[in-house]
Amino acid sequence: MQAALTVPGATLHYELRGSGPLLLVAQSGEGDANRSDAMVDHLVGSYTVVTYDRRGLSRSLLDEPGSGATLDEHVDDVHRLLATLTDEPALMLGCSMGAVIGLRLAARHPGRLSTLVAHEPAVPGLLPESERRRTQDELDEMRATFERDGWIAGVRRIGQLLGIDPARQETEPGARLAPLDASREANFDFFVRHDALTMRDADLTPAELDALATGPVRIVPAAGRTTPRTVFDYRCAQELAVGLGTGLTHFPGGHNGNLTHPKGFAEVLHGLW
Repeated sequence: MQAALTVPGATLHYELRGSGPLLLVAQSGEGDANRSDAMVDHLVGSYTVVTYDRRGLSRSLLDEPGSGATLDEHVDDVHRLLATLTDEPALMLGCSMGAVIGLRLAARHPGRLSTLVAHEPAVPGLLPESERRRTQDELDEMRATFERDGWIAGVRRIGQLLGIDPARQETEPGARLAPLDASREANFDFFVRHDALTMRDADLTPAELDALATGPVRIVPAAGRTTPRTVFDYRCAQELAVGLGTGLTHFPGGHNGNLTHPKGFAEVLHGLW
């Protein structure tokens, strides 16, 4: 089922598939509702899976085009979407940018979620100061590359920062990777100009970390098995686990394991609930 939800400043496109407990999948980067269809195929037998286009991407239209989006708006969008779909706390998988949204949602609206799997949350504010500053400088340089050399060069720089090497990336049978063609340019453009800035400045205050550690939402920090241990997204997952006093769960593949290893990723996810 495909539907639309009117929220302040935008109209959200979302999709529902399957049956069972509600599971929201919030995508990384420029990913829209269909980004991880191959993984969702392995989940719909056990869950009602909801995916959506973040405001500004694909079919989720802004009332004022070009206005961008704040993290608080993204969080409120998910809050409203879940409130529309269920009265019960939902399961959530957040990948990278999606995990940033999920963590703030869990801290501010804990009644909306029962469990959040935060896969490589892009929260530079979790890192020690020198590491955080270096990460923010690298993200600024990525945006400059995008402006100077074009969107494909910018995407390749994002991949380097996230430890994604397409030439060495292993894929599982059944993986469906989107080609880097003109159909993705508009979403990457919006992500780099707006959401990447949100990601650059993302943080969790001590009060928010405490709320996550002591609140009712079960938080599962996660990372890819093949993600280099030195890149910032893996380090953010590590620091989140330390801050919450929990272990770090590893999923098949790297930063985009939900795309490259859809079956294996779904199996690990299913084992966590």
